Amino acid sequence: MSARFVALPTDVVSAYQGGHLDAYGLKPEIKVCDGAGYPCRHCLAHIDIGDEYLVLAHRPFSSVQPYAETGPIFLHARPCDRYPESAQPPPALLERPQMIVRGYGMDERIVYGTGGVVETARIAEIASRLFEEPAIVFVDVRSASNNCFFCRVERGTRG
Repeated sequence: MSARFVALPTDVVSAYQGGHLDAYGLKPEIKVCDGAGYPCRHCLAHIDIGDEYLVLAHRPFSSVQPYAETGPIFLHARPCDRYPESAQPPPALLERPQMIVRGYGMDERIVYGTGGVVETARIAEIASRLFEEPAIVFVDVRSASNNCFFCRVERGTRG
């Protein structure tokens, strides 16, 4: 089973860029990028020095429940192109040595035994292996150092 990397949906990002309140009911903060390390969760690329970006609390789940983690994310303040769903991990992700991966079921709850800190270069391979378990619907990728949501990995096609 193959895996594909999926960025935040454009409608969600556009709402935040338009001032929609975050997961904590706060307006996104507007900052100016002063260096590397701020990857946008929509284009999955670094925000350029001098560009405005948003910092906000995001919960990439459809409902509030014990496994629905909320954390900070960065987004370009202005519209950007969404990273195309791909079996190839985005370059900004590969710059990090390790990430956290966790498999989730249809109920958006962690499937026990699927989480861990892994070498970033192995995320697609590990996600593909996790997808051999029918109960796993998606895999979330988070920062190993700050636990920030980076992107989701969904089932691709067989073969």
